[in-house]
Amino acid sequence: MKTLRLMLLGVPLLLSGCSTLSNMHWSSLSPMSWFGSSLEVSEQGVGGLNASTPLNEEAVSEGLNNNYRLRSGMKTDNGTVVRYFEALDDKTLMVVVNGEKGTVSRVDVMDKEVKTDSGVEIGTPFSDLYSKAFGACAKATGDDAESVECKAPDSQHVSYLFSGEWHGPEGLMPADDVLKKWTVSKIIWRQ
Repeated sequence: MKTLRLMLLGVPLLLSGCSTLSNMHWSSLSPMSWFGSSLEVSEQGVGGLNASTPLNEEAVSEGLNNNYRLRSGMKTDNGTVVRYFEALDDKTLMVVVNGEKGTVSRVDVMDKEVKTDSGVEIGTPFSDLYSKAFGACAKATGDDAESVECKAPDSQHVSYLFSGEWHGPEGLMPADDVLKKWTVSKIIWRQ
């Protein structure tokens, strides 16, 4: 009788919890997630993403340690159709994964928790990495046209997008003394 009474009390509690369980990421139950499985950007890729990663939801999610909710889309870039995945934490865009020919070709990281293998992260000042822009940086294009993109030192695949305040002529890159105050707003890995 006591067991039946406990079951009757517990069933509504379990049923009310079902709606919250649907929003739960089951991967968070994995022991690897208990201590924070953070991603890292390196020459080889971002987390488990690299040029050989198939551009499908399962592979992209797994490559990002199942840390985000994904949504997919398509866009044109220089006349080429590019498929992409946006990785979100709640409603905040954290990572964008682009692909061509069925595999990952570019990963843009905006998540402040993700660092490069050399310790660079979102918010790192330009002056911590460069003394001048010449030879390493260029005016960014497209959606990032208000920013400056710089190749990571000694890297073929990683670059940093720097953003900050500047009121100069459109189309020109800010001077080094202005850039010194700018910070990394995006870490980019390209195939």
